[in-house]
This record gives sequence, C-alpha cells and structure tokens, in this order.
Amino acid sequence: MAKIIITGGTGLVGRRLTEFLVNRNHEVRILSRNPKAQYEYKWDLSTNEIDEKSLLDIEYIVHLAGAGIAEKRWTAERKKVIIDSRVDSANLLFSKIKELKIPLKGFISASGSNFYGAKTADTIYKETDKAGTDFLGDVCLQWEKAAAQFESLNVPVTILRTGIILSQTGGALEKMKTPIVSPLGSGKQYLSWIHIDDVCQMYINAIETNLSGIYNAVAPEFHTSRSFSKLLAQKIRRPYLPISVPESY
Repeated sequence: MAKIIITGGTGLVGRRLTEFLVNRNHEVRILSRNPKAQYEYKWDLSTNEIDEKSLLDIEYIVHLAGAGIAEKRWTAERKKVIIDSRVDSANLLFSKIKELKIPLKGFISASGSNFYGAKTADTIYKETDKAGTDFLGDVCLQWEKAAAQFESLNVPVTILRTGIILSQTGGALEKMKTPIVSPLGSGKQYLSWIHIDDVCQMYINAIETNLSGIYNAVAPEFHTSRSFSKLLAQKIRRPYLPISVPESY
C-alpha cells in the first residue's frame, strides 16, 4: 500500500483515479482549497500554504491541478491563471518537500499532448520531439519544467502528456454531445484522445512500478476534429453537420 497525494483530486480524472487507488488498497490524500472529506487537506496557492499533515509519510504525489483550458476565453488574465495554476502549485509542492526533507518515491505529473503545438500536420509525435511555439505548447513546457525540478532531490519524475480525455460522466465528451454535432475550427486539426480508465491505469502503473520518464498518454488511433465529430454523431445517434464551428480563442 502506498501513501499518495493527489492535487486536482476533485476533478474528472482525480475522482476516478481516487476510486481505482482506494480499491487497490492505497491511501489517498487530496489537496483542496475547500476540504470537506476526512482525506482532504487544505492548500492555498495565493498564500503559499499547505497543511503539512498531508505530507506526513507521503510516498507519491500525483499532480493533476490546473485551471480548465476550455472553460473561459483566453484573455491575458486567463492565460496567466492557466499557467500559474499548474506551475505555482508544483513549485509549492517542491518547496515543501525540500523544506521537510520528505523522501518521495515519485512525482507524477499530468501534461498535455498540446506540448507539441496545435498543428494540422499528420505527424505522429514522439516524446523526444520539441515543444510547440504556441500558447498551449508553452503551458506544457513550463508545466513539465516545474515537475522536473523534483529530480534535483533525487525523486523519480513521470510525466504523462495526455490527449482529450473521454468519459461518460463529464469532461470534453459531454460538451461535444450537442443536439447537432459539428467539428470545431477548420475540422482538419488532429485530436489525440484517451479513455479516462486507461489514463488512470497509466498513473497507477507509474506508482506501482516506480516508472519514470515522459510518455504520450494517448490512444494509438487518432482523428481529425471532422472525423471524430462524425463518428461521435453516429455513436450517440444525433445528426452530423459538416459545417465547422468557429473557434472562440
């Protein structure tokens, strides 16, 4: 049994991952701005505070915290929130682990397949490829650099570059289930995706096998926005309109 902290534990992936870990007899602690359950602990990025009881004898940290990419329009202020919620939170964890000299067995961080940039090329990117030069590429690059600093404490670091997570209980798929399904933007952009249970199993594998390194957490099959939308419309039996919805960012 491992003792594990999850940041972003009340989010879509965090909730499902907690279920899996508890069922495998691991001890899970969740960092939250508004702790409610017994296994939730307070942290506050605005004041750089964290309940140190959450760190007692901790062995692994799974870092999922981060403001939603698609929740609001990308104003300058929102872009800062998107970056800071990922980077500052990792920095706070790093400073506390270093200060308290906690011998972590692993730091496992989410990242995004957008690390490679929002491109329409049909390239299949490898983990060794360079980061994109657009906003999301920069977000992922800074996110990963914040995670990598744990290596200076001799803590193994695992980074999962995750595609669009598909779940029947919320997230991106729920927003795509519109009365009439249409592709976004040009419809030509490629969508890397993964089922929520599969990505949770990747996090579990990283913990239980002491895995380290950077991995593309996506299904081997990928779609364009147009082909994905057409397939989704067929599966949920809703009309498909091949007229792209304009991008809002």
